[in-house]
Amino acid sequence: MFGGGVLKGLTVTLKEMIRPKVTTRYPDETYTFPNRFRGIQKLYPEKCIVCNQCAMVCPTQCITIRGKPHPDPAKKGKVLETFEIHFDTCILCDLCTEVCPTEAIVMTNQFELAEYTRDALQKDMTWLTENPAEAREVNLPWRKT
Repeated sequence: MFGGGVLKGLTVTLKEMIRPKVTTRYPDETYTFPNRFRGIQKLYPEKCIVCNQCAMVCPTQCITIRGKPHPDPAKKGKVLETFEIHFDTCILCDLCTEVCPTEAIVMTNQFELAEYTRDALQKDMTWLTENPAEAREVNLPWRKT
């Protein structure tokens, strides 16, 4: 029959027109992301032991971490001096948070990083610490929900 394919296409189109819409009006309505969503990172510098595992496992080498000896000579280990992430090259792969033994760096549900220049996407330790986003529940085993 001539036009059978057109009729099938029109039936699919008509079915989709009467289905309820699933899009959200983003700036006005916030979308609830799943718990395993990989947003930007949050840093807890008091937990960091400066093991450099996050920087070594990063596939894009966007993490820079430096430590200094502990100011108290009685304590062993290092204290975090600088921690930077270059979000212009970060692919938010979650490898840095998975490898961290003390969970000093965790993923959040925040994803908005719009900037006008690439230099503004280089975030330092203070920005990562003061990041107002809530960390995902998957990365917070110490918090009981």
